[in-house]
Amino acid sequence: MRGLLYFLLFLLVVFGVLYALTGWSYSDGERAGTVSKFSRRGYLFKTYEGVLNVGGFSGETGSLTPQYFDFSVKDEAVAKQITEAVKTGQRVTLHYEEKILKLPWNGETKYYITGVEVIGPPPSPYSTNPAYPGGQRQPYPQPDTQQAPPQQQLPAPADSTI
Repeated sequence: MRGLLYFLLFLLVVFGVLYALTGWSYSDGERAGTVSKFSRRGYLFKTYEGVLNVGGFSGETGSLTPQYFDFSVKDEAVAKQITEAVKTGQRVTLHYEEKILKLPWNGETKYYITGVEVIGPPPSPYSTNPAYPGGQRQPYPQPDTQQAPPQQQLPAPADSTI
C-alpha cells in the first residue's frame, strides 16, 4: 500500500513539473512585421509554423538587416487570421507566449502565438515608389502645349571709348 502511495506522489510531481515547463508562460509580448512564411508541418504531429520578418536597422553597420522571428501556432482561428494576412501581404502584430520547454506535439519553437492584430490596409500594387507622398504613383507631367513668345533680341552695345 505504501509503495502505491509513493508511486502516485511521484506521478503527481512529474506531471506538475511537466505542466510548469509546458503550460506556464515564461514570458509574453508582441512582435510586429510581415509574415514571410507560414505552413502546417510535421511528420507525426502537424503544427503551424511561421516566420515573421521584423525588419531592422543595424546601428553598427548603419544598414538595414532583416531580423526574423520563428513562431508556432496551436489555435486554428489564429492560424486562419495569419493565413489571410500572408495572402494580402499585410503587416501584423503577433501576441505570443514563450514557454520554457518545447515538446514535439506543441510545435517546433518555444514561441506560441495567442493573438493576431492586422495593422492597416493591404499594400496597393501600384504604390511602388516611396519617394512620392503617400507612396502613390503620380502621373507624368503633361507637356506644355502653349508656345512661348519669341525672344526679343537686344541691340548690341555700341563701342564707347573714353
